Amino acid sequence: MSTQVLVLGAGFGGLEVAAGLSERFGADIEVTLIDRNEHFMFGFSKLDVMFGRLTEEEASHPYSQLDKPGVKHVRAAVLSIDPVAKRVETDSGSFEADYLVVALGADLDPSATPGLLECGHEYYSVAGALAARRALNDFDGGRVVIGVTSTPFKCPPAPSETAFLVHDLLVSRGLRERSEIALVMPLRTPVPPVPAASEALLEAFAERGIAWHPQKVIERLEPASRELVLDDGTTMPFDLFLGVPRHVVPKVVAESGMALEGWIPVDPLTLQTSHPDVFAIGDVTSVGTPKAGIFAEG
Repeated sequence: MSTQVLVLGAGFGGLEVAAGLSERFGADIEVTLIDRNEHFMFGFSKLDVMFGRLTEEEASHPYSQLDKPGVKHVRAAVLSIDPVAKRVETDSGSFEADYLVVALGADLDPSATPGLLECGHEYYSVAGALAARRALNDFDGGRVVIGVTSTPFKCPPAPSETAFLVHDLLVSRGLRERSEIALVMPLRTPVPPVPAASEALLEAFAERGIAWHPQKVIERLEPASRELVLDDGTTMPFDLFLGVPRHVVPKVVAESGMALEGWIPVDPLTLQTSHPDVFAIGDVTSVGTPKAGIFAEG
């Protein structure tokens, strides 16, 4: 009987594991790749959708096109994970394997920041990006604030990219001169792992008149006054708020008992969890690398 490998999540990490095993072992191994979605979408493509450069369909890559020897894709939602038995319950049945790889990424919890759902827009989900697109289409000038509500968060450069894209959009619509753009982050620099990139971004912010507010923690949004309340007691008004919501481990992972202090700890060299033959990769872990596709893939 072939070795059975069960991969939960078909993001960057899960796809790389499945493709790598297929290339090395071909049909001599049986990989079951489980994901609740029909399509894969690059994180940066959500910005293309948000700013009207691509439709949702154009940015989506169907898993049905996945053609790798020894790999079977199953569209299903994971309901429970037993890391001891390496058994998984889904809404499409039960699965067991010799090896289990958890690559379920990080979920979003916009409700963790009071007021965000009432008077702001998160844009890290497809639905959120589409709603933000409608808000940008209706925007007629004023103060735009891009805010990161907590760390860690996926795709560290994305908030800076968002600020630049808002600038370009307002320029193209003749609204830039009567608008303000501010970027609020709890970090010291825009992209801490890459100091040279951060310096270049800060210069580009200054050139475009984008206000940079580092080391600021957003406690809540006030719908009535339309302002941010920061942890130092100061406030910041906005007409349009585009927020990066709090990231959390998926509920099914938390319920499995694998997470410690929010994320799954792994051996940094092998990515094995505390359970033998059970591995975790990418955003769902506390391995210490930024939560970005390139690190999950690597």
